[in-house]
Amino acid sequence: MSKRKILKYGSEILRRASTPVSKFDKRLKKIVDDMLDTMYAAHGVGLAAPQVGINQRIVVIDAEYGSDRYDDEGNATGRKNPRNPLILINPEITHMEGELESFEGCLSFPEVYFNVTRAKKIKFKFHDIKGKEIEMEAEGDLFCRCVQHELDHLNGQLFVDIANDKIVARDELDKHGFANVDSQPLA
Repeated sequence: MSKRKILKYGSEILRRASTPVSKFDKRLKKIVDDMLDTMYAAHGVGLAAPQVGINQRIVVIDAEYGSDRYDDEGNATGRKNPRNPLILINPEITHMEGELESFEGCLSFPEVYFNVTRAKKIKFKFHDIKGKEIEMEAEGDLFCRCVQHELDHLNGQLFVDIANDKIVARDELDKHGFANVDSQPLA
């Protein structure tokens, strides 16, 4: 296992729709292991394959692991939470309802945070690392928001696209070195 470089806002691959995974093999396992190492090293709770330069529909999430990025939600690094990652291959949201506003960040936007609105409840399906299809749901918590955030990455959409206040988002981007980045969703 090894840590990969997390691509920053402005990288073209972050704006491309990802292709489905067709082979559930050792290569996929290696990618997932590397993504987990990368996510934990960056103190994240989710990571999508495009963020490490891989244009495939792969997401890793561990919303229960202690991360100081989300200490206001009870996930402080000081807690002795065991790692409990969820691997989502070819994930797809099948149902969304309600609204949930939250203060969100992204590993591809270091230190940038602002409010976005997401669905309060979702149902989704995905394949596990062995190719078995699984259905789950999430409601009103960090995990629910994280699934939506990471699946957006797979579709070339970034949280800056859904900022509740575009002026606040632009100010945050400028403040953290993204002043000259003009990354728009690809058609």
